[in-house]
Amino acid sequence: MHVSRAIGLSLSILLAGSTSLLAADARKQSAQPSILSEFRIGFSAQDPWGSEGDDGSANLTGEILLAKPFTASDLFTSYFIPRPHFGGSLNFDGRTDFAYTGLTWTVDVTPSLFVEGSIGGAFHNGKKDANDPFSDRRALGCSPLFRESGSVGVRLSANWSVVATIEHLSSAGSCSENRGLTNIGARVGYSF
Repeated sequence: MHVSRAIGLSLSILLAGSTSLLAADARKQSAQPSILSEFRIGFSAQDPWGSEGDDGSANLTGEILLAKPFTASDLFTSYFIPRPHFGGSLNFDGRTDFAYTGLTWTVDVTPSLFVEGSIGGAFHNGKKDANDPFSDRRALGCSPLFRESGSVGVRLSANWSVVATIEHLSSAGSCSENRGLTNIGARVGYSF
């Protein structure tokens, strides 16, 4: 009997101790900054003013924003520190898909309203010149392309937001073709 009580008491102490350590570790991990800042997913209209969007072609879009590499002591200076991002756009109609990366600057207009600008590069699977056999795709020239975007967002809570975005991909005249691709859409974001 004494042995079973001793084993039971030892297991109880071990369990209580390990639970305390796990709780302390969880508190320690939550105090450490995360490398991830935000995840966004949504839809966009593919090139609504161009040849790829003539029939209402749409995309599934996703983006991950990383944390700022360092922080500033004041709010104004922090607006000049961008967040690295990467993402992609998958077209539902087999038209141009692309993956991108770059930097995003976010400026708070009010506590719940913000604007963003981003710049970077994108790789695509679209048509490169007018002689390519993909007749339903716009001739974008080379790959990679430059990618710029502008957004307006609303924070619904501490973690959730809705963001409207217009993005443009172009060779900026560095390739023989420079017709570009412009998409507009909206995404739901979750901040970590």
